[in-house]
Amino acid sequence: MNTTIQPQDIKVKILLTGGHQCTITLKSDTPLLHSLIKTLVDRTQQTPGFSTLFQIPIDGGRSALSFPGENLVGLVTEPPIYLQELQPQQPATPVEIPVTEIPAPAPPVNDDLISRYAQIDNFLTPAEKNKLIKYVLAKESEFVTTSTSTNAEDYRRSMVLHSFPEFSELMVNRIKAILPDVLKKLNIPSFPLGEIEAQLTMHNDNNFYKLHNDSGSPDTATRFFTYVYYFYREPKAFSGGELQIYDSKIENNFYVAAETFRTVEPRNNSIVFFLSRYMHEVLRVSCPSKAFADSRFTINGWVRKAN
Repeated sequence: MNTTIQPQDIKVKILLTGGHQCTITLKSDTPLLHSLIKTLVDRTQQTPGFSTLFQIPIDGGRSALSFPGENLVGLVTEPPIYLQELQPQQPATPVEIPVTEIPAPAPPVNDDLISRYAQIDNFLTPAEKNKLIKYVLAKESEFVTTSTSTNAEDYRRSMVLHSFPEFSELMVNRIKAILPDVLKKLNIPSFPLGEIEAQLTMHNDNNFYKLHNDSGSPDTATRFFTYVYYFYREPKAFSGGELQIYDSKIENNFYVAAETFRTVEPRNNSIVFFLSRYMHEVLRVSCPSKAFADSRFTINGWVRKAN
């Protein structure tokens, strides 16, 4: 006599980078559960190729949790399930959407006008990051108000530490080591490497940086890549401060900002690379305590092309 095993409800806690998590309930035979497990296996085996974008309805379908597969770090299932139990009972429409590792809209009209970026997690070791935070807190009195090359008023609010040799050399060497991989991910040919600049910036309550690019003046024209490394104390005591990178359009032979953009979350201990010609802005930060130690800190700078 044939018996049919009925699918059971599985409580699944999804663990993401940065300490984020979400709990949902899935049937044991749902393709989504298989896809989540497969993504973990592929990460463990360092399977190359495409990432997976998950889009999971939550709150009764009123919201959706979206995240790339590389941000999945673990699953907690109740009752426990194991890989050998995960045999699909029937074909189903896949719920994952294959995308490249670099966010880009589809279909692109002109690839040169589409902003792309690479964001890499765990850029420093935990010990290096913690040492950097302690260093910055001890240097509070040496931070000065930032300015812009045009000296425009109310265009940028933040504080900067220009000299931090104990860490600037570490950052430059680490960036040199990872740059070939970044170029490959962004499908950009290699170029003669020039100076790599670095500054340490603090954004606190009501701080921002309005729309600009990083290579629009004669002294910045050789800047090719911009990078931003994010670090801060946890638990996170601020909100906002996202990086908004705009697509481009050409007007009067100049690149200018289009209406569409990518939004980059300031994930702790991650670094972002993008072309310096892209128009971008730092959205306003909210830090209720206004304490220096609760700020959004970055080491940001530019990779120049050699003359």
